[in-house]
Amino acid sequence: MQTKTTELPYNLAQWKQGYRSQKQEYNYQITEIEGQIPADLTGTLFRNGPGLLDINGESVRHPFDGDGMICRITIKDGKAHFLNRFIQTQAYVAEQAAGEFLYRGVFGTQKAGGWMSNAFDINLKNIANTQVVYWGGKLLALWEAAEPHRLDPKTLDTLGIEYLNNTLKPGDPFAAHPLFDPKQERMVNFGLKAGKFDRTGLLTGITIYELDLDGKVVEEHSHTIPGFAFIHDFAITPNYCIFFQNPVGFNPFPFLFGLKGAGECVKFQPEKPTKIIVIPRDPRSGEKIQTLETSSGFVFHHANAFEQDGKISIDSIAYATFPEVEPDKDFRDMNFSTLTPGQLWRFELDLKTQQVTSALVEPRCCEFPTINPANVGYPYRYVYMAAAQTLDGNAPLQSIIKLDRETDAKQLWTAAPTGYVNEPVFVPRPGGTQEDDGWLLAMTYDGLKDRSAVVILDAADLTKGVVATLWLTHHIPYGLHGSWTDDVFIDSL
Repeated sequence: MQTKTTELPYNLAQWKQGYRSQKQEYNYQITEIEGQIPADLTGTLFRNGPGLLDINGESVRHPFDGDGMICRITIKDGKAHFLNRFIQTQAYVAEQAAGEFLYRGVFGTQKAGGWMSNAFDINLKNIANTQVVYWGGKLLALWEAAEPHRLDPKTLDTLGIEYLNNTLKPGDPFAAHPLFDPKQERMVNFGLKAGKFDRTGLLTGITIYELDLDGKVVEEHSHTIPGFAFIHDFAITPNYCIFFQNPVGFNPFPFLFGLKGAGECVKFQPEKPTKIIVIPRDPRSGEKIQTLETSSGFVFHHANAFEQDGKISIDSIAYATFPEVEPDKDFRDMNFSTLTPGQLWRFELDLKTQQVTSALVEPRCCEFPTINPANVGYPYRYVYMAAAQTLDGNAPLQSIIKLDRETDAKQLWTAAPTGYVNEPVFVPRPGGTQEDDGWLLAMTYDGLKDRSAVVILDAADLTKGVVATLWLTHHIPYGLHGSWTDDVFIDSL
């Protein structure tokens, strides 16, 4: 059993190096491979994240304001290929031409000229930096506050804004956490839009979209909930979409007057409960939206949800408080000891009694949960997460943990002390019959070598260590989300 220690398993200066822009666009076969790529692993790993964190040395105020960059790692016949491209959003193209920030970022990045230059400018740029998915023959780069950008999967060239056959109107949000119902064979996603008022105050609109295998929107319905909602992710079951409405408030005036970014105006309200919004997926079912309450906390990501024994169970990464954006502070100057860790919790909803019970599942600091995609929305056994190496407190994500939800058994693979991990992606093994029969693919960054790599792990047994490490010739800034497809978009490696 691992014992607690006061010695940190990470070097803060090395960790900070991973938050540098990667302005170069590459296209090459990966030749430095440790171990051996599994022969039956074939397909494409797409990754999205902020690749540009400064313009001419002027840094963004928060990495979430960085322009989106797609990485594509192709694997076939035991070989691998790397390609990365910046998403040519309208704002990215304009700012690269100007050599300076022309748009305000949600999380505090401002245009030059002080508050007078930023006041009453609410034209935020679509940075397309959060997720990338291949669905219905289209490769989509997503950012939750605006429409998707469509890319060419063969070249990663930007093809333009994607309106989903005119389902979306200009400015309509399409969230960055679509989910894929494996039995109904649908992509399920949502759009969140605040700004309407009634006699009770501010209202937030939620629109739910379901797309078939061809990428056609086959279900669309909108709902209104009271109050301000900061919702990044959601969960689904065969019958419901579940949203956690975190207890935060939003004061728009510092943003409107050019003093702060919109994200800096979000304040955690610990005296208020977290609301859980349960919306029927079938608008013709006759069921109404239900709102349940649980103790105050903040949830960014969910691992999974499922219906069983007349109740809904949800496993989520929850924080005791919202990690508020601090004005006038470099995001790289992180003091992890002052931050509350994200931890895995189980929430159980009884829609008949309106009761919610919760229990801590994993106390270790963790984030970016993933499961076998065949179990999304249905009962499952295994969850994988990026995790800290330390047992308690907050720390950089340096490990990947596997939890067995039936036996509570745990496995841990670590890149410490010099390595840092991004979100793992589960890839099922062709013909596999067990839930954990597959691989985990994750982008890592080695602070000592100042290089990134893609690691391949055996999802059934993390204690085996790395199956293969695919070393890149350079670093990639810490990313956000990614996805896998069995399709390959290049002729040969």
